[in-house]
Amino acid sequence: MNKETPYLDRIKQCYPGLHIYSAKMNEIGQNNDVLIVNDSLVFRFAKYREGTDHLELEMEILSGVYDYVSLPIPRPIYKNFTSKEPGQSFMGYEMIDGQPMWGTIISSSKSADQLQNIANQLAQFLHELHSIPVGEAVPTLEKANVDPYKDISNLYGKIRNELFPYMRDEARWETSEHFETYLSDESHFNFTPCLIHGDFGASNILYSSNKNNITGVIDFGGSYVGDPAYDFAGILSSYGEEFLHRLTNKYPGIDQILKRMKFYKSTFALQEALFGIENNDVEAFKNGIKAYR
Repeated sequence: MNKETPYLDRIKQCYPGLHIYSAKMNEIGQNNDVLIVNDSLVFRFAKYREGTDHLELEMEILSGVYDYVSLPIPRPIYKNFTSKEPGQSFMGYEMIDGQPMWGTIISSSKSADQLQNIANQLAQFLHELHSIPVGEAVPTLEKANVDPYKDISNLYGKIRNELFPYMRDEARWETSEHFETYLSDESHFNFTPCLIHGDFGASNILYSSNKNNITGVIDFGGSYVGDPAYDFAGILSSYGEEFLHRLTNKYPGIDQILKRMKFYKSTFALQEALFGIENNDVEAFKNGIKAYR
């Protein structure tokens, strides 16, 4: 049996009128298995039982945010959440054209105008996203308990409990110093929470080399009400500080949140390692922990 078969059976069971003439798995995706149908539809299935609720919330976020942003984002048209078993719950939407905008696209560009055009698109999108009235667009998140200090403190606790045993002594000491210094400064938590993408990096920003344009933004599975600096940390991690500063044309004030951005960026690898441990993803753990061993 092909690995696509169980997913196709589930889609056909839920949507018997959908004509399917091709299907292939997309291997990219930590939280969801992704099936490309008819070279034009994307179906995402929760990999883990607890991921079903996250996928359903993501669908609500996508539906609520769609009319507020200028860049294309997925718009769910197929869904089924009657079962929480892995491989049963899914949402489906029309594929957005473009390829992931890897850092090499930015580093190889020779035109300052082209770079600025890309930066303007990203900045405008983030400004739109961060300005969305959450209660109106995504009612489920209206009463979200936002406690940024607690979030960072909990992350630090998980790192100490789950990752420190795998880290060299120096890395443990540096990580402790880094987190405790950040947590001790109240100014790091003095911001207005807003709806953020939560994983605003190269793999989720789609780009057309022919048009030299951003063609869309995908994977809102990490979206929540939090610090807008977190999304800029994804830009910083993917494309560097020089490119990041180009976004100030459309999103002023980036310089004032640079410290928070750099802190978040410094946690990304450890968060990947944590994900690997918590979801038995060996590759994610290895990739995240390798610099600390």
